[in-house]
Amino acid sequence: MRRHMAIILLFALVRVAAAHADEKLRMHPRYVLHSGDVVELHYRLSPEFDQTVIIEPDGHASLEIAGDVLLEGLTLEQAKALILKNVSTRLNQPELNLVLKDFQHPYVVVGGEVQNPGKFEMREDLTALQAMELAGGPKNTARTNKVVLFRHVNADYGEVRILDLSKMKKTSDLERDMKLESGDMLFITTSRTANFERFMRASNFGLYLNPLSSF
Repeated sequence: MRRHMAIILLFALVRVAAAHADEKLRMHPRYVLHSGDVVELHYRLSPEFDQTVIIEPDGHASLEIAGDVLLEGLTLEQAKALILKNVSTRLNQPELNLVLKDFQHPYVVVGGEVQNPGKFEMREDLTALQAMELAGGPKNTARTNKVVLFRHVNADYGEVRILDLSKMKKTSDLERDMKLESGDMLFITTSRTANFERFMRASNFGLYLNPLSSF
């Protein structure tokens, strides 16, 4: 009886551990490629086609033998399979080792009425209030009760949110502070700033963050 109960308990523990592992995998999915990432291609049987390339802003990479290939949004394994499919028309049973050499580090951009506007690397979790302080804090002309958050929805459109950071600073209600995502853009407004629509073309974000659009 005791042995039977021990087996049942062990089985339950294994199921809990497996569920926990699955949850961790969902929380930490495999890295997908982005524009700005650098990848190395090594063909074991055809080293003359080896190269190092950077994924361009449109998500494509120009490869020696595979041609122009869309890699953004793919894992390394998916990218490898796609490249092999393209080169198989010219190479006989190619073998490829695809290596991520460098990647686009998570970042946020802070512009408008702050002391030191710019692009800041996210080395850890970052909130809107922390990002504003990272940029030197607001100027005297800033409206911290109307901070605009630009967040990309897809390649064409982005969402606009209006944040009130003045209340958070006064009441120290940091739990309500907005957690930022990589690629977010904060624009600290003035009293003369026009209203914003909730959704707008992502290509227009730089107009409000100018001269930061060069980042």
